[in-house]
Amino acid sequence: MVIEKNYRDREALRKSFNALAEKVFGLSFENWYQNGFWKENYIPYSVVIDGEVVANVSVNACSMNYKGEVVRLIQLGTIMTDPDCRGKGYARLLMEEVLKDYEGKVDGIYLYANDSVLDFYPRFGFREAKEYQYTKEVSVAGEDKTVQVPMKDKTDFDKMAGILAERSQNAQMYMVGNVGLYMFYLSQFMTENVFYVADCDTYVVAEIEDDTLILHAIIGEGTVDEVAEAFGSQIKKVVLCFTPKDTDGFEKNELKEEDTTFFVKGRFFEEHPKDEFMLQAITHA
Repeated sequence: MVIEKNYRDREALRKSFNALAEKVFGLSFENWYQNGFWKENYIPYSVVIDGEVVANVSVNACSMNYKGEVVRLIQLGTIMTDPDCRGKGYARLLMEEVLKDYEGKVDGIYLYANDSVLDFYPRFGFREAKEYQYTKEVSVAGEDKTVQVPMKDKTDFDKMAGILAERSQNAQMYMVGNVGLYMFYLSQFMTENVFYVADCDTYVVAEIEDDTLILHAIIGEGTVDEVAEAFGSQIKKVVLCFTPKDTDGFEKNELKEEDTTFFVKGRFFEEHPKDEFMLQAITHA
């Protein structure tokens, strides 16, 4: 048994990692890798036995622009163990290895845990924390003026990656320096969810469910009201999957997701225990 780290370009290990991810989560990272978006920001820590990945904890460098200042955070994700290898302490070994490498060297560490492991992470100094979601009712007149942005091939993906890298976002907290994690979603699962709003020169990642506009990101200077107006009169409610710069006029509620608990540790979270923000949903690893 050995612990292997940061092996994205080692094909055999990457293939084994993907096989375990498919077995546990039903997903693969191979297209993400082949499209060039698995960058140095995503670092798997894996227990390897006879050349096969049997357990993993991945480090995601998720620095955030928080109210104009960059905060160096890491998110732990893709936490998995082969069902045949559970109960052997592999997750503990990996957590200890990750914390040895990062604790005290970044401003904070966070993760999202399912209900079956809520007693595991406090052993490493993590505490449960709250996130808050903002919503508002709107009254919109006029037609839909948005333009869907093509997300069909690598040319489209690279163009969107450039936009994400160059533009600020209308959010109190948004991820910087890790376009690859955004593109994990936008190049695979959300290829029909990117729009352009010409009136405010802003790109939007959004879903529409009946009369509700679910906003994942506002990339540019457009306000929530300007963006909602652009989607036309069908929109009656806006749900934000991030915290806007200006929260006036929004209803705020504690975010509660089924089988998901937010855990944090580190200086940033200790210094901001009462701040009522939500980390962007499309940056969850």
